[in-house]
This record gives sequence, C-alpha cells and structure tokens, in this order.
Amino acid sequence: MLVHGIGRSSRSLGLYSRYIASRHVRQDGDEALLAQLLGIAEATGCHWLMTVSEGDICWLQRMRERLAPAVVALVPEALPMARVLDKATTIAAAQGLGIATPETWSWPDLAAMERALPGLSFPLVLKWSHPARVQVKLDEIGVACEKALYVHDAAQLRAYLELVSPVGELPLVQRFYPGYGLGQMAYMAGGTALLRFQHRRIAEWPPEGGFSAVCESVGLDAHHDLFERSLELLRRLEFSGPAMVEYRFDPQTRQAVLMEINGRFWGSLPLAYHAGAGFVWTAYAVGALGRTDTVQPAYRAGMRCRYIVPELKRLLRITFSPGKIQNRALKFSPAKEWLGFLAAYVDPRTRYFVFEVGDPLPFFSDLWFALTRRWGP
Repeated sequence: MLVHGIGRSSRSLGLYSRYIASRHVRQDGDEALLAQLLGIAEATGCHWLMTVSEGDICWLQRMRERLAPAVVALVPEALPMARVLDKATTIAAAQGLGIATPETWSWPDLAAMERALPGLSFPLVLKWSHPARVQVKLDEIGVACEKALYVHDAAQLRAYLELVSPVGELPLVQRFYPGYGLGQMAYMAGGTALLRFQHRRIAEWPPEGGFSAVCESVGLDAHHDLFERSLELLRRLEFSGPAMVEYRFDPQTRQAVLMEINGRFWGSLPLAYHAGAGFVWTAYAVGALGRTDTVQPAYRAGMRCRYIVPELKRLLRITFSPGKIQNRALKFSPAKEWLGFLAAYVDPRTRYFVFEVGDPLPFFSDLWFALTRRWGP
C-alpha cells in the first residue's frame, strides 16, 4: 500500500518521510484544490483520503459529492462532527450522562459580562464554543484563535472580551480546574468502540496547558467507569470515526472534568502507534476495506512519547520566561525539568512524535524549520 502526501507548504513534515511515495504542496482555493486531489487520484490510483485538521475535515465534508467516486474522504459525517465541535452541545450531552463538566458562563454581550463579574472568582479559562466558526473573523482583526486563554482578574477579562467583540460572539468562560490532561481515545463505528486507548499528559506546551509535549500511555484497567461514560457520550452524539474525549484529572481529588472532544486524529497519535494501538490502520480498514472485525490490542501501558521541539520551547519558557506562564499557580524547578529532559533519552520507555531511527529526516527538518523561524531572515 502506497501513501501519497499533501502538505500545506514545502515545510510540512510528512513530505520528508521516506515512506511517502509522492509529495504535493496543496493548491489554494476550492476549485484548484479539488482539481489537484482529482489529478493525484487519477495519476496514482489512490482513492482514499485522510486528513487531520478540523478545517480540512469540514471542507471535505462539503466537497464529498464533487470528489466522489474518484476520491473518498475517510472523515466523519458532517452532522455528528458539528455536534462534537460545538462545546455547548457536548457539555449538555455529558451532563445528561453524569459526566462532570466545567462551570461555564456564556454571555451574549459585554453588558452581561459586567453584570456577572461580582460572582466570579479567578483565574478563569476562555475557550471558543466553535473555534472553526470564528477562526476567519479572528484572523481579520489580527487575534490568534487560542485553544485556551487564562485570565487572572477582571481587567484582563474585560480587555480580552472587548478586543474580540467585533467577531460577533464572545468565548465561553470556564472555571479553572487543577490536574493533568487525561485523554480517552476510541475509534467508533455504528456505536461500537472498535479500538480504545488512553493516555495522560506529562508535559504540555504551553506549560499551563495546550497540547502534549510528553505523554504516557495508560492501561484500560484505569478509569474504567469514566471510559464507559466517554463511549456513551460519543454514542449520544452519534459520532463515528476517531475521537479523543479529553478531561482534566485531579489526582488529589480523583475528579475528572470534561474539557472537550476532538472528533479527529489528535496531535499525540504517535504514542498510540508506539504503544500498539493502530488508529490509522483501523480507520483505513473500516473506511476503505469495510472491516469491523478489528480486535482490541493489548497495548503497552507506561510508554512515553516526546515531541522535542515543543518540549524544548517549554523548558526555555520555564527557565528564562516563567512570567509568561498564564497559570500562575504552576511552579517549576528548572533544574529538575532539564534533568528529566536529559534522562528521558536513556529511558527505554521513551519514543518520539517525529524522530525514528529508520526515518530521521522529518525530525531534523522540524528542528531546522524551528530554528530558521526563530533566527532566520
């Protein structure tokens, strides 16, 4: 089976893998991209298409009929995907299943925010209910679409909401919950979980919470009841495909609070692969081959996976710019963090998001691009 890669630019890491049979930089504009995908299918005989980002998934959902039958996009259906992307819908479904959800405020305008201020306690976390919906509008006013933004007082909250008010909606405001990220992943098909996996985040970029810089596989014997509710939540949303139900888990109280659902392949997917849970193969087997007889593997718990470039960025911030860490309750020992970073190189549990001995070029490309973005012209 040959794999053909399409990247957003010549710097897309996947294009540097030796496992890619042909390399393509995607065209801009709907018509140009449609023509490109159809052309690649005709030239290569490859008809199955996978993607990662939510924006690309939504685009492929809109273009299914125009691509078929030459190109079949292995992505979730549009309506279940829309439910998963909408945080308010997800929260409501979770509450109906007894899953703990973050205390959340949704204000129609700045006046409503001002009325609610006396009853709020800080810090608070701001998230967009539907990031894909506001991405373009935020770009127009020069504001980044943050996955999560911490505010520590009323002045910060007021300033940010005033900044983004031209978008026409305000982000959700949630109470802050301590702990670490716990991800419960499944490949769903017709209400059945064909594959399960879970992990916890050891280190995140940015340090206060974002995406995994280091994560560790967790066996299915842990958090069993919570996992069953996660699967029921995906069933309630009628979702099929790969998904990660993400929680904030406090090891002191043993409480898990739902953060969001990613209805797609997630950034830390390499850990599942290295531990023995093949989500990409399952997606191909189900979508392209029509197989639903996959067997849950006895994957390895305790495996760790590192993404070196974000991990280095995290360490540099902890060491030289701790004041930029939004969650002021977090305290790090730079010496301890650097020692752990170096020790991981000789830890037999360690694998890498990008680096592989037999396919090293994507890693060195990633490092080079990071350096040239920082110090290049």
